[in-house]
Amino acid sequence: MQFLGIECTVKNSPALDPGFIPLLSFQRSFLADAKKPVGIAVERSGGQMAAVHTFIHGTEALREADHYYIERLVKTLLWMKGGFRIYVQGDEELYRYLKDVYRKGGKREFDFDFMANVYEHPFEVVAVDVLPAAKDAPEAIGGHTEGCRIGFDAGGSDRKVSAVIDGESVYDEEVVWFPKTNSDPQYHYDGIVSALRSAAAHLPRVDAVGVSSAGIYIDNRTMMASLFLAVDKEKHGDKIKSIYIRAIRDTFGDIPFSVVNDGDVTALAGAISLGCNNILGIAMGTSEAGGFVDAEGRVTGWLNELAFVPVDANPAAMEDEWSGDIGCGVKYFSQDGVNKLAPRAGIELDAALSPAEKLKKVQALMEQGDERAAKVYRSIGCYLAHSLAWYYELYHFGTVLLLGRVMSGKGGELLLESCKQVLADEYAELPIRLALPDEKFRRVGQSAVAASLPAVH
Repeated sequence: MQFLGIECTVKNSPALDPGFIPLLSFQRSFLADAKKPVGIAVERSGGQMAAVHTFIHGTEALREADHYYIERLVKTLLWMKGGFRIYVQGDEELYRYLKDVYRKGGKREFDFDFMANVYEHPFEVVAVDVLPAAKDAPEAIGGHTEGCRIGFDAGGSDRKVSAVIDGESVYDEEVVWFPKTNSDPQYHYDGIVSALRSAAAHLPRVDAVGVSSAGIYIDNRTMMASLFLAVDKEKHGDKIKSIYIRAIRDTFGDIPFSVVNDGDVTALAGAISLGCNNILGIAMGTSEAGGFVDAEGRVTGWLNELAFVPVDANPAAMEDEWSGDIGCGVKYFSQDGVNKLAPRAGIELDAALSPAEKLKKVQALMEQGDERAAKVYRSIGCYLAHSLAWYYELYHFGTVLLLGRVMSGKGGELLLESCKQVLADEYAELPIRLALPDEKFRRVGQSAVAASLPAVH
C-alpha cells in the first residue's frame, strides 16, 4: 500500500483492519532512499536528552512525507522519554514546520501544553548547528529489603498496602476507593494516610516507604496522574503535586521514600519474578500502560507513555479523544481497541454500556468460542506484533511482559498466539521473548515490590 508517495509493504494485516499501516513499515520504506542527514533531540529535566540522527528526502515531491516522518518521530520521543525542548539540526524548513506544529493553536497543541505542565518549563522548538548528545540518568531502584518498610500501590479502583520486614510481607490490605471521580484532594490524602497507618500498625517501626502510582512523577512529585483528574487544576500545585510527600512526612517524619510510576514498578516486579532484566512491561486495560527496566535492572526516568506513542500510519485511523491524535497505542492495546474492532466483526455492543462492560461482553463471547470474538483478538495480536517490532527499535528490550484485562482468558491466549505467529513470519530476526504473569509474579505483589524501592542509609 502507498502513503504520501511511500510504498509500504505489509505482509501480515489485521483481518478486521486491512488499512492498518505499521509505523515501522512506513519508516523503513521512507528511509530506504532518504539521503539528507538531519538530527532531532528532545531535552527533559536535568539536562537529559534523547537524540536521533536520521535522514529525510529534502525534495518538494516528498516534503509531506518528510514532515510526517519527523513529526511522528518527535511525537514518539516525547511520549517515550519526555521533554520540553525540541532541537532540530540540518534543515531550516523542517525546523519551521515543527515550530508551527508544536505551539498554541498548532496541530500538536495538546502535546505542547502537556509537556510544558509536566516539566514546568515553556515548550520550545529551536534550530541548532550541532545536535546535543544523548544523555540519560538511569537509576537503580528496588531490591532493598532490609528493615521495616511500607509499600503502597495506588490503583484507579482500589489501593493496596503492604507491611514488610526484611523482605517478608507481614500484612497486606486492599481497599476499594474512587480517586478518579472524587474532586476533593482531601479524600485522596486521607486515603493514602489511612493506608500508611494501617500498615504501620503491624510494624515495630517504619524505616522507609515506597509508592507505586499511575502517572508521571519527577522528584517524587505528581506532575500528571489520572487518579486526580477530577481535582480542579487550580488545586494541583498546592494539593496534588506534593500529596505523597506530605502524606509520608506528616505520618512518619523525615524518612527515606520513593514515588515511582506503576508501569516501572510492574516491570521491576516482572524482573524479580522472571529473574532477568531488560524488560518492557505493557498493561492493556483501561488504557495502554508501559514500564521499562534496563539491562542493568535500572529504571530510566522516561515517561514510557505508550498509549500516546503512534503505531499506525493509516490516515483514517481512529482518533484518541483526549489528545486529538490518531494512530496511537491507546486505540489498539486497551479495551478501546477491543471495542473498536467488535462491530467490524459483527458484534453489536449497546452504546449505553461502559467501555469496561463492552469488553466483558466480547470476553464472554470469546469464552464461548465465538469466531467473531476470535477475529477481534487475532487482529489485536497482529497489531501487537508489528508494534512490538517498532518498540524494539526504541527500547532494544529482551523480554516483553504482557498484562491487563485485555490479556485475560481465552482472548488473551489467542492474542498471544497470533502475535507470535506474525513475529515469527515477519520479524524473525528480532530476539523478542513474550511472557505472561505467572503465579510467582502474582505472589510478588505490586505493593510489596514498592516497599523495596527506597534505599535506607
